[in-house]
Amino acid sequence: MPQVCRSACHSWCRGEFHAAISDEAARRLFAPLGYTVGFLVVVLGRQQLFTENTLTPILPLLHRRTLAILVKVLKLWGLVLASNIAGTWAIGYGLAHTEIFEPKVTDAFLELGRRTVEGSFSATFLRAVFAGWLIALMMWLLPAAKGSRAHIIVVMTYVVALGEFSHIIAGSVECAFLVARGQASLGQYGYDFFIPTLLGNIVGGTTLVALLNYGQVAAELDKAEE
Repeated sequence: MPQVCRSACHSWCRGEFHAAISDEAARRLFAPLGYTVGFLVVVLGRQQLFTENTLTPILPLLHRRTLAILVKVLKLWGLVLASNIAGTWAIGYGLAHTEIFEPKVTDAFLELGRRTVEGSFSATFLRAVFAGWLIALMMWLLPAAKGSRAHIIVVMTYVVALGEFSHIIAGSVECAFLVARGQASLGQYGYDFFIPTLLGNIVGGTTLVALLNYGQVAAELDKAEE
């Protein structure tokens, strides 16, 4: 249920922002603010975000490197990803079969959905690497943020939206909406969006942040064990 609420906030707000701003330059600059709402809900509400888990569980795995820890990480990834994706499909299907939004908002949903499948596999993968890096970097910064947590979430996720980087959960709502409206196939969802985005988010979160983070504390961890 929390993931459904988060997905609903993200999709609805982003679509409303996109539809309300007619000037293309202003839309490019301000519409990404709608993208930040869902992340505020999920992070401040202490819910499990898949891209968050490309950072925190990887640190003990890098330190221990045992099969048991790897299995635990994969199990956690599977559970969190499945629940996140289920929520996105529930919202995407719901948005596609409701008439509570104005036609211009629905058109905005369609336009945002098309962007998730219009790039090549490699281009989507690279955009996802940047998204995974930025979200994991955000989670890295939050423990020291104290009273500035909301500001960090808004700034980092705004950059993700501004750069149109691919995020496995946020983008899944838009792509699922496109599939539910008959504008894309399940194959396009899987190959053009899901696989390259998932791989890119994992690579971005684990290699560009977790490895750097671990490099800073590895020596201290070894001394503590001694």
